[in-house]
This record gives sequence, C-alpha cells and structure tokens, in this order.
Amino acid sequence: MKKVMIIAGEASGDLHGAHLVRAMHAQNPDLSFSGMGGEELAAAGVDLLFDAEKIAVVGLFEVFSHFPDLLAAQKILRRWMAGERPDLLILIDFPDFNLMLARRAKKLGIPVFYYISPQVWAWRSGRVKTMAQLVDRIGVILPFEEDFYQKRGVEAHYVGHPLLDSVKVTKDRGQFCQEHGIDPERKLVCLLPGSRRREIASLLPDFLDAAFRMQSKVETPLTFLLPVAPTISDDELQVHGLKDYGDRLDIQVIRRNRYNLMAACDCALAASGTVTLELALLDVPMVVTYRVSPHTYLLGRCLIADIKHFSLVNLIADDALVPELLQDEVNPRRIEKELGRLLFDEQNAQTIRHGLALVRKRLGDAGASVRAANLALELLSTD
Repeated sequence: MKKVMIIAGEASGDLHGAHLVRAMHAQNPDLSFSGMGGEELAAAGVDLLFDAEKIAVVGLFEVFSHFPDLLAAQKILRRWMAGERPDLLILIDFPDFNLMLARRAKKLGIPVFYYISPQVWAWRSGRVKTMAQLVDRIGVILPFEEDFYQKRGVEAHYVGHPLLDSVKVTKDRGQFCQEHGIDPERKLVCLLPGSRRREIASLLPDFLDAAFRMQSKVETPLTFLLPVAPTISDDELQVHGLKDYGDRLDIQVIRRNRYNLMAACDCALAASGTVTLELALLDVPMVVTYRVSPHTYLLGRCLIADIKHFSLVNLIADDALVPELLQDEVNPRRIEKELGRLLFDEQNAQTIRHGLALVRKRLGDAGASVRAANLALELLSTD
C-alpha cells in the first residue's frame, strides 16, 4: 500500500483536498492518506496528524500569535515524514508553511505535488524560484496561472476550479424562502464576513452598520442573511455586533444549505476569498472587501506585485467587474453606497451578471478533482 501525505491549512483547502482524496481513492483504492487538515479530510479517510484549525490565520503579523502551534505542526509533520517516508506529498495552498515541508520532502527524495498553488503572481513572486526547485508538479485552478508558471520553468497544469464540482443548488429561491419563513418578495442580501474569528471581529460590525444604514434610508423591506461557518459560535456573532442590530434588522443566521441561501439572494457583501467565486458561480452580484491589520497592510504593499485587482472575480474577468473595497474603504458609508447600487440599480446589477457569466465560462468545466488526481497518481506511478 502506497502512502500519501496531504497538507491543507484552511477550510477551503480542507474541502478541495477531501474531493481530491476521494478522486484518487476511486482510481486506486490501495492508498493510505495521512496529514494535516480538518473535518472534510478526516471524513474522506485521512488520518489527521494535526488539526489545521489551530493554525488558520489571516495576515502576516497575525501569524505571530499562532507561532507555537505552527512550530508544533511542523515538528509533528516533519517527524512523521522522516519516519514513514510517504510515496507522495500533496500540498494545498498555505504557502509559507507548505514550502517548508516541500524543502524537507526534497531532501528525503519524496515527490511533491502542489494543488491550488499560492498566488505568487500577486505578491512575493520570488517564491516561484523556490517552487521550481522544490515542487515536481503543480495543479493550478485559475486559467492564467498555467502560463505564468510555465514561463518561469515550473511544470504546471490547469485542472479547472474545484468549486465547479462542489457548488450545487438543491432548492430554488421560493423553496428556500418557504423553508425559512422568509417573504420571497423581500430583497435578500447575503452577508459574508469570513469564516475565521479575526475576520468576523474585523468585518461583521461594519457589515451590520451598513445594513442598518441602508434599511433606515429605504422603505423597501430588506432581509439580511448570514451564513455562518461551523467554526464561529453564536456568542462570537453576538459580541461582534449581532446583539446591537438583531432587534433593528430583519436578519437571519443560517448554518446549513449555504449555497441555497447564497443563490436566493439579490446581492452579497463578502470578504475577499474563495467565496467570491462561489457567488459568481451562483450568479449573485457582490461587493468585495479586504481588510487586515495596518502593519500587515503596510508590509504587504511592499511585497504585492503590480496588479489591478485583488478579488478573484475581477482577476479572472481582467476587469473591474464587481466593486472592491480595500482597507479604509471598508466602512459603513461606502459599503452602503456600493450595496445600494447593486440592490436598487437593476441595470448595474444586470451588467455585473453578464460579467459573471464570462467568469464562469473562463473557469472551464467541472472535473478539477479528477484531473488533479490523475496528475498526482502519475507522480506515484513514476516514484
């Protein structure tokens, strides 16, 4: 039985890694998987050596508070790698942490497959040289990444985006509203402040303030929907604003049927990340926000490449398709203004929907997990 080590450090990587594991098992049941991840990888049959939830962080300076856990994870994973000598190491995003493991694997003669590569085209592009030295093959999920890597001497293959396999709607708007006791004639706004505690603390208060400002200025009744990750407790939501606005807004916190919820909404306000592509696939116009600590932002400005956009939707569209709010722009007044243009300017919303159709087309076809599995299995067969 061949052994595969797989490393995911965030919720999205955990989900996509689980799909990859299942796709590999479907072609070769005689594989054992161990590594780092969360509930999704565990459910796919991976023996978790370290829980990724302990080290899920956003921002350069925010890493320091988790430094002991990061060191502990590296020690555990390196020791297992040296002792068990897996036949393949699969890395999913989470670049600085994963490249340290790739360096160790290289010394041990273990082939490395990087699935969902770090966004080196956006910032700290010097890491491409490191990846060329340490990684045997990359499965990229954004259409422009293959050419970027290949021009720099890295074997990269575009496999398509794994969200095309997982974003599914099982109920239409009417059915969703009926299930949750919502008037389908109301305007529905989805609030997506992130899945990490720091994101909730940073963004949710301003999201709720903007929602209140908007409802206060219009007679149209609005319903705000807040899909919440399992990692976020009700107490955290209350502390970070819900207790102040719960009685002043028609707002529902919903922990299941996330894609049905998102698809039912007229527009969304979201933290930058994978969720913006989920919204694009569901044809939901959005405002995208990004805010980190001032120190992280200032340092990042020195390291970020000259790119025109920060949201994945606009990067793929190669256009300012959806409004982006960065750092100090993420404030209730500006959010309210941009959301209002989506909610009450139908021509503007329709223009965005036409652009989202182009984004969906550029993402290609479903089947990313199977294509990535084929690339990984080829490395195993040549080991």
